[in-house]
Amino acid sequence: MPKVTLPDKSVIEVEPSTPAVEIARKISRSLAEESLAAKINGKVSDLNTPITADCELRFLTFEDPEGREVYWHSSSHLMAHAIQSLFPEAKFGVGPAIDDGFYYDIDIDKTLTPADLEAIENKMHEIGERNDAFQRKVIRKDDALKFFKEKKDPYKVEIISALDETITFYSEGDFTDLCRGPHVPSAGKLKYFKLLGTSGAYWRGDSKNKMLQRVYGVSFPKKKMLEDHLKMLEEAKLRDHRKLGRELELFAFHDIAPGAPFWLPKGMIIFRELEKFIREELDKLNYDEISTPMLVKKDLWEQSGHWGHYKENMFILDVDEETYSLKPMNCPESTYVYRHKVRSYRDLPLRYSEIGRLHRNEISGALGGMFRVRQITMDDAHIYCRPDQILSEINDLIGLIRRVYSLFHFEVSFKLSTKPDNAMGDPKLWEEAEAALAKALEQNGIKYGVKEKDGAFYGPKIDIQIKDALGRDWQVATIQLDFVMLPERFDLTYIDVDGRPKRPVAIHRAVFGSFERFVGIITEHFAGAFPTWLSPVQTAVLPITDNFNDYAASVVDALKKRGVRAELDDRNEKVGYKIREWETKKVPYMLIVGQKEKDSGTVSVRRHHEGDKGAQKLPDFIASVTKEIVEKN
Repeated sequence: MPKVTLPDKSVIEVEPSTPAVEIARKISRSLAEESLAAKINGKVSDLNTPITADCELRFLTFEDPEGREVYWHSSSHLMAHAIQSLFPEAKFGVGPAIDDGFYYDIDIDKTLTPADLEAIENKMHEIGERNDAFQRKVIRKDDALKFFKEKKDPYKVEIISALDETITFYSEGDFTDLCRGPHVPSAGKLKYFKLLGTSGAYWRGDSKNKMLQRVYGVSFPKKKMLEDHLKMLEEAKLRDHRKLGRELELFAFHDIAPGAPFWLPKGMIIFRELEKFIREELDKLNYDEISTPMLVKKDLWEQSGHWGHYKENMFILDVDEETYSLKPMNCPESTYVYRHKVRSYRDLPLRYSEIGRLHRNEISGALGGMFRVRQITMDDAHIYCRPDQILSEINDLIGLIRRVYSLFHFEVSFKLSTKPDNAMGDPKLWEEAEAALAKALEQNGIKYGVKEKDGAFYGPKIDIQIKDALGRDWQVATIQLDFVMLPERFDLTYIDVDGRPKRPVAIHRAVFGSFERFVGIITEHFAGAFPTWLSPVQTAVLPITDNFNDYAASVVDALKKRGVRAELDDRNEKVGYKIREWETKKVPYMLIVGQKEKDSGTVSVRRHHEGDKGAQKLPDFIASVTKEIVEKN
């Protein structure tokens, strides 16, 4: 009889071929009701998968990321079923779960309207009430091709034609789809959902292919969870960085340069403050700043391996009968700085930072404000160290990242991303690299998740996620350990204490990730009301009438002399109007001045969102605001 080891390390024996869900029922009825899938020996499977041998077993609920993925993937299939019922001519591309819901790409002769989405939702509820089971079936490739050729679905035929693996279908009621699964046991598990909208999406992300309609949705097992999520989405619309970027005059986009922002003066202040801040932090850690060329011959990328792995994402140019590209990353060029002279073990670690522009050929359909751009400014760094220095360097990086993100009041979580299928190099080096990163996380008392096969092709990495004010997760910083690409491919060495050449270890890291994306994130996180040290305008001075313009101007001068970014609003408008307008501009402080303030050398202070803070002597206010700026509170 198979022995099943549960998460609490208890072991139970079951009859051969017992479905996993039956084991859940034996443990507790509530567990069986809440379970969406089973994780058997690390593989996520359907709940009705039979247990045929000794195994480790864990049940996944909506609280588990993998459980949510199953729930949302199943919801995408329920949506496709509803679409087919209403629009029998529809053809289907792919319908995956994504970070915050699901989508399905469909080919249909009409543009779907909000009324159509409502009709699809209603049909989903109708189908869900039948509570038909999701049933898995293994299919021969020839039979699978025949099935979708008869349905005249070219997208599924194309997918199946490229498959060599086991092909599986899932059926739910009268709807059958090509799918690896797993799925929830039945459609009745899918309780509360909302279709959020549509967008255009080229088939397989290739602009040469047909444009399909991508229908987005989200679903939850409880009504309140859906309601809370929809409220969050409404709040997110108000915080949309593209909207706030226009209103606060931070940045703009134009068709003349798709995927590249035009930084406006106020936005450039934020950019420069972040740049100044990160440079100050790196100076404390003894980094050396470098700058490397933007246009590089393809030979470099062939040597690094990027030409084979990343060519489709590069902007390629022919110059003087040679092939060049705009650099999509800084890594390979840092090796030329390292190799500028012979290195000794005493020279290491060498910490090279670079704030430079990169270009990545993202498809136009994937571009989205600051979150997905083609021109990127990255706060990059490459650390070359001895193997015995790895742990110390990783610890310093973890400390740096924690300090930076605490400043923005982000909640931080860590993931270890392991060897991908397209990995380069000796498997033993990969094992050593993964073990080193795991040890650093454990030494820092960090609980971390594992992202299987999600490392870079040249090494494993620590991915750092932040949670913003709306509870959304963002992937930002990375720490990548590299025994392979830079050291091996570029033949990097240092002379060790024994006089022999040895390979250094390379550590790739970014803290902000990219300035563009990070500014987009913090714009939404702070809803445009940036902390005082980062705010483009830190103080607005508002005279009550024109009679006090001279005193207001002297206040502005005094603030500027102390390095405070201040603006004088001497428009011939009522002060109440000015206050309301500066509130919408989200300036941290407004100083109101009139006869009383002029006579006493004071200012009447208003704080954004907090209102009147009373009168203060001007020197006292300046001391207070400069302290806040310096301490970045």
